[in-house]
Amino acid sequence: MAHYNLATPVSEEDIRKLRINDTVTLQNTLFGIRDATQIHMFDHDRKTRFDLNGHAVIHTAPNVRKVPVSTQFPAGYEPICIGTTTSDRMERFTRPLMTQNGVRMIVGKGGMREGSADAFKEIGGVYLAIIGGTAALETTWIEQIEDVDMDDLNPESLWRFKIKDFGPLLVAMDSHGGSIYQEVKSDVASKKEAVLKSLGITS
Repeated sequence: MAHYNLATPVSEEDIRKLRINDTVTLQNTLFGIRDATQIHMFDHDRKTRFDLNGHAVIHTAPNVRKVPVSTQFPAGYEPICIGTTTSDRMERFTRPLMTQNGVRMIVGKGGMREGSADAFKEIGGVYLAIIGGTAALETTWIEQIEDVDMDDLNPESLWRFKIKDFGPLLVAMDSHGGSIYQEVKSDVASKKEAVLKSLGITS
């Protein structure tokens, strides 16, 4: 296990170094994205003006406050609570995010499935897991909401966050086919029969 401090955007080479159970702290820029954002991008062919190539996205619909535009709040939004939502339901968007927009890292909770694992391996990407219930802490890692696109979808807009020391995050799925979720699934399956037998249950 190793720890990596990555300033976005990153290269495929940076990503291929990461293995499951490593940890990562992100610097510079992080993009917030959620269901509606991706439905518009990939089901309705809606383009973003943001360059996501080499960047990380986080599955979120943040709680923000509308404020006058200023140096402190260039997008006209103050971050109140920026937490992470469950990733699984956005499974079908992993590959297009990577192939069409160049995304290299997805930050979320709960993990993703085989389609995402295949995309990470073929193209060079990772899933960075964050513990649920840590929204207040995550918010302290975000210095500023720099910009926002597709804001008619608010709060499921496409957000550009300025971040500092965002992490540590756990590499839960890597670009070599590794997945802590698959490891847990296999471990459970291997122990299932013994547990059932100990309870006097036969399958």
